[in-house]
Amino acid sequence: MKDLWELFVTFVKIGCVNFGGGYAMLPLLERELVDKRKWTTMDDLRDYFSIGQCTPGIIALNVSTFIGEKRAGVKGALVATLGFLMGPIAIILAIAAFLTNFAQYEVVQHAFAGIRVCVCVLIIQAVLKLWKKSVVDPITLAMYLAIFALHAFSGWLSVKIPAAVLVITAGILGIVFSRLKNRKAEGGKA
Repeated sequence: MKDLWELFVTFVKIGCVNFGGGYAMLPLLERELVDKRKWTTMDDLRDYFSIGQCTPGIIALNVSTFIGEKRAGVKGALVATLGFLMGPIAIILAIAAFLTNFAQYEVVQHAFAGIRVCVCVLIIQAVLKLWKKSVVDPITLAMYLAIFALHAFSGWLSVKIPAAVLVITAGILGIVFSRLKNRKAEGGKA
């Protein structure tokens, strides 16, 4: 029961500062879950982010579910997910109740502009961390460039390529290149 309570409280705190969504949350999640609590590794956290990006829902919420399941099974997944949702729901209800009365004020508009800048910084920081650990050799660089080009320029193509297709393609390419690399390594040993 103590572990479930700790999961709940931890994810309530994380959920309350979930500004900017999943990628902006990566540094906070790393600090809280990898460095401070040692509940997961950075490699596992990156994997959870990758899976969380490909599944329906909020990335950081999906990560909380994965961490909860890893710590305490299905009960842990439910408790961590509920904890993550509690803070944002309360905050959003409070904001919704008052925002319509204050949104037109210049100071509120400037505050939101500042928050957007901060979120951009957090996302760039997360992208750079993911880049360092993901694009590690010429093959992953080539995959990155190909997927980036297809996504970035798909608006100019006659057919727009859905992000899900790009993710599945990248996963398949990762498997194929990994197998080729393993075969090459095994062939070199013989």
